[in-house]
Amino acid sequence: MLNKNLVLTFGVVVGLSGCTTVAELTGNDSATLNMNAAQDYQLLVDSAKSQKALDTTSSTYKRVNAVFLKMKPYADQANQTGQAFDWKLSVFKSDDLNAFVMPGGKVVFFTGIVNKLKLTDAEIAAIMGHEMTHALEEHSKRSAGATKITNLAVKFGKDYAGQKLGDMGTKAVDIGSKYGVGLPYSRSLESKADRGGLMLMAKAGYNPEAAITVWEKMNKADGGSTNGVQKFTSTHPSNNDRITDLKKSMPEAKQLYAASQKRK
Repeated sequence: MLNKNLVLTFGVVVGLSGCTTVAELTGNDSATLNMNAAQDYQLLVDSAKSQKALDTTSSTYKRVNAVFLKMKPYADQANQTGQAFDWKLSVFKSDDLNAFVMPGGKVVFFTGIVNKLKLTDAEIAAIMGHEMTHALEEHSKRSAGATKITNLAVKFGKDYAGQKLGDMGTKAVDIGSKYGVGLPYSRSLESKADRGGLMLMAKAGYNPEAAITVWEKMNKADGGSTNGVQKFTSTHPSNNDRITDLKKSMPEAKQLYAASQKRK
């Protein structure tokens, strides 16, 4: 299993009500940011390998990867950043219900979010599209400065990494301090990612109604709360808020989905 404290050092906050943030270095242009993020992503993957937490063979990995490959061409079509993305996917063996994206299209899924929520392929696509949209719209750049790492968090992380993971763990913490311990994106950016992901999944041929059922499952995972008790902050949309907003965009998404079915 992936060590949760190592995950935290990379700016990942585990929760049930949305994806996680990997904050951007303030002042970096997109090309530099993407290059640096690619290097840091590789360090994260190497750390997961060393912990035997990188999943490359299970049925869960194969399903997530199939969705990723199917959606990637549509994500490329939507890319208006001026920089071509070198999309990559990693699946980590972890019970946490989470997924996140790093700048330049580096997507990470945890097996827990697929297995515990018993996601369909279309529901995986809803989450995948959400994460891809965060990267495509460079939301981490817009939220730079909103995520700040505290000295206490750095100290705890380094102490833990030094004891448990050695030099590699310390490097992981250093990367985490560079990107910032993650807080959720603002409600506005999360809503934009929800909408963008809805359109991406529909274009790729996944029924957009699955974006609704994902958050219904999240509500159940939250213990049946109608407001998403695992909200990260007061600015983060609740599960029901997300559902309401997604329903408003559903007619447009269904048109794109219908067009995708005609292409078959």
